[in-house]
Amino acid sequence: LGRRLFLLFCWLFTLLVIAAFADMVADTFNAYTTTDGVATLAAAADTNGAAGMVSILFMVFAVVFGLIQKKFHFSGWKEAVLGILFIVLAFGIGSACPIILNKEGWIYITFIYIFFAAVLPMWLLKQPRDYMTTFMFIGMIAGAVIGLLVAHPTMNLHAFTAWNVVKGENGSLISGSLFPILFVTVACGAVSGFHSLVSSGTSSKTVENEKDMLKVGYGAMVLESLLAVLALCVAGASAAADGTPAAGTPFQVFSNGVAGFFEMFGVPVYAATVFMTMCVSALALTSLDAVARIGRMSFQELFSVDDMEHAEGWRKLLCNTVFATLITLAFGFVLAKIGYSNIWPLFGSANQLLSALVLVTLCVFLKVTGRSNKMLFPPLVIMLCVTFTALVQILVGCVQAYAAGTATFLMQGLQLILAVLLIALGVVIVINSLRAYAASRHNSETGAA
Repeated sequence: LGRRLFLLFCWLFTLLVIAAFADMVADTFNAYTTTDGVATLAAAADTNGAAGMVSILFMVFAVVFGLIQKKFHFSGWKEAVLGILFIVLAFGIGSACPIILNKEGWIYITFIYIFFAAVLPMWLLKQPRDYMTTFMFIGMIAGAVIGLLVAHPTMNLHAFTAWNVVKGENGSLISGSLFPILFVTVACGAVSGFHSLVSSGTSSKTVENEKDMLKVGYGAMVLESLLAVLALCVAGASAAADGTPAAGTPFQVFSNGVAGFFEMFGVPVYAATVFMTMCVSALALTSLDAVARIGRMSFQELFSVDDMEHAEGWRKLLCNTVFATLITLAFGFVLAKIGYSNIWPLFGSANQLLSALVLVTLCVFLKVTGRSNKMLFPPLVIMLCVTFTALVQILVGCVQAYAAGTATFLMQGLQLILAVLLIALGVVIVINSLRAYAASRHNSETGAA
C-alpha cells in the first residue's frame, strides 16, 4: 500500500510539473498579446518565434546527434565540437526563420515533444539534447555573472513588503503568507523531491561511473543555487524604481535582463535576446522531458506486477509505454489550462512534500540497515511543517473562493481536488512510514536484547 500511494503521489506531482512548465514555455514563445479578448502581434514576436524555432531545431539535431554518437562513438573534443556545431546551426537557422504562433499552438508543440522524449530511448533524444544544452547553460550563467559584476545594477525590488501576500478576487488567499511560501520557494536549491525522482529516473541512466554521482548531484544543486541568486538579482534590476516587477513571464524577465548584459560586450540586441530566451526555455524543456518520462514510469509501476507476461489484458494496456504516456500527458494538458501562476504554489508545495517523504523513506531505510539517521530528523520535521502548511493554505484559499462565489472548477476546483489528494496521500505515507520505522526499531531492540 505504501508503495502504491507513493507512486500515486509521484504521478500527481509530475502532472503539476508538466502543467506549470508547459504553460510557461508556451507563454514564452507566444508571438501574440491579448487585450480585451483581441489578439495582436506582440513587439517581441520575432524574438519569441525565433527562440521557439531554435528549440524545435534543437530537438531535431539532438536525434541526429544521438544517431551519430551511436554509430561512431565520439568522445572528448570530437563530441564537444559536434555538439557546439549543432547549437550554432540551430541558433543561426532559428534566428533567421522564426515561427509565429500563438500560445495554444506552442502548447501543442511542447506536448508533442515531451511525448517523444518520454517514449524514445534515452540515447536518441534526451541524453544528446541535455549534452548540447549544457554548453548553452555555461554561456548563460557565465554571461549573467560577468554582466552583473560589470554592470553592477541597482536592486529595485523591496527587501520586504508584507507578511501576508493576498491575491485573487474578494481577498481569496492564493499565494499565502511569508511562512511557508518563502521556504517552499527557496528550498529547491537545498532539497527537492523533483531531483530525487530525476536522479533515479533519468540521471542514473546517463552516468557512466557511480563515483561521479556525488559530483553530479551536489554540483548540480550548488549551480542551481547560484542560478537562483542570479535570477533574483536580474529580476530586481529589471523591476521599476518603485519596486513594480517587470512585465512578462519569469523566463522573459530573466532572458531580457541578461541579454542587456550581453549588449555591453557588443552582442546585437536581437541575437542576445534570442540566445537568452532559448537558454531559459531550455531549462524548462529539459525538466519537461525528464518529468514526462518519470510520470509515465510512475503510472506504469502503479499497475505493474512481477509476472507481466501472464497479467490481465487491462493491466498490460495500462502498463504499455505509449498508453501510459498519453494518459499522463492528457491530465497534464488539462492542468496546463489553469496557468502556471495558479499551479506554481501547488507545484512548490508538492515538490518539497515529496522531498520530505523521501527523507522519511531514508530514515526508515537507514534504521532498518542499522545505520545512523539522526541527521535527517531536523530537515524532515521542517519540510513536513512547511509543506503541509502551504497545502492547507491553498485548500483554505480555494474554499474561500467557493464561499465568495468567485470560484471556477478549472481554477479553484482542480486546485482543491489536488490539494486534498496531496495532503491525504502525504499523511497516509508518513503514517505508514512511522509504523515501519517503529516496527524496525522494535525488531532491532528485540534482537539486541
